[in-house]
Amino acid sequence: MSKKILILNGSPRKNGNTAALAGAFADGAREAGHTTTSFALRELDIHPCLGCFGGGKDPHSPCVQKDGMERIYPAYREADILVLASPMYYWNFSGQLKCAFDRLFAVAECNAGYANPRKDCVMLMAAEGADKDNFEPVLHYYEALLRHMGWKNLGTVLAGGVLAVGDILGKPALEEARQLAKSLR
Repeated sequence: MSKKILILNGSPRKNGNTAALAGAFADGAREAGHTTTSFALRELDIHPCLGCFGGGKDPHSPCVQKDGMERIYPAYREADILVLASPMYYWNFSGQLKCAFDRLFAVAECNAGYANPRKDCVMLMAAEGADKDNFEPVLHYYEALLRHMGWKNLGTVLAGGVLAVGDILGKPALEEARQLAKSLR
């Protein structure tokens, strides 16, 4: 069955390693018959969450702030799967991705008890460090985030040893991302 997949690319680099991972994933998803919508968050003017609890009044425009999130909200509402793609910044997601993710709370405000919409999720991450311990803090955060959101993890692709733009080319992580997307049912 075809899935609607939303890819949020939190990299500040236009053609960086994270973009390559997200592109390989999107290619695999389309090959498998899924629909993808991708946003390069660096191109959108997204302000931080105000913590105002003023959203949720209009499901089509749930946040009181009117900025680049207005483009993301419709795709998020319709998505079956959310892909969080980010370079590792201080053992976590980039600020661009974290900022956009925080703003998704406005969608939860539309529901009783701030219930988040149920989604499946994938994480794609590029990082300078290549050993398994390098990814431990962000994996811990990701798993806790999904547990609290009530979401299912469909997989992660961790591309270590890729600092400079283009370092990821020829690395197995690109094929891993493509195959993960093709395996989604």
